[in-house]
Amino acid sequence: MARYTGPVCKLCRREGEKLFLKGARCFSSKCPFERDRSYPPGEHGRMAQFRRRRVTDYQRQLREKQKVRRIYGVLERQFRRYYREAERRSGLTGENLLIILESRLDNVIYRLGFADSRAQARQLVQHGHFLVNGRRTDIPSYLVTPQDRIQVRDGSRKRTYFKERAQLLDEGAIPAWLSLDAEAMTGRMLNLPVRQDIDAGLNEYLIVEYYSR
Repeated sequence: MARYTGPVCKLCRREGEKLFLKGARCFSSKCPFERDRSYPPGEHGRMAQFRRRRVTDYQRQLREKQKVRRIYGVLERQFRRYYREAERRSGLTGENLLIILESRLDNVIYRLGFADSRAQARQLVQHGHFLVNGRRTDIPSYLVTPQDRIQVRDGSRKRTYFKERAQLLDEGAIPAWLSLDAEAMTGRMLNLPVRQDIDAGLNEYLIVEYYSR
């Protein structure tokens, strides 16, 4: 499965903001942003922060699209497919796009607290640690639907990672569109998320404008 395998901290620096792609590391002093390296990567990155250039509408649209794509760990080809699917659904295309991204299995695993980041959740899914409605599912892009039940496999619960993770699960910290039984290490999607449940810092309208050019 195609995925980005380069240094993710460079992605945050390229977008000029913390995207929280590495879980706990992003909140520590090891984060490049905390070490005064918030300028773009590359040979001329340090000087770019001192240049004053007019930001075009296209640049704003592109950067927002890239930011959302990187937050959810989706490559361009798949992201474009999600956009086409969002167009076909009733409602606002931008909101539909974010709802599709939030419904990915790796994102749901992350939202339930079974992983510190979406990248870690994606790896756990690929290794077959989760069941969806009783069936082993190792496809991170699987779209979870309302009333789907996600649980950690019995064999995986014996592993050190999940034994330690069970102590960190917080039923009160998950989004309202999900439910969690921490003791059984089981979650359920109650309903599709609405726009208010998704990061308010994302501007989906810029993405719609980008693809509508």
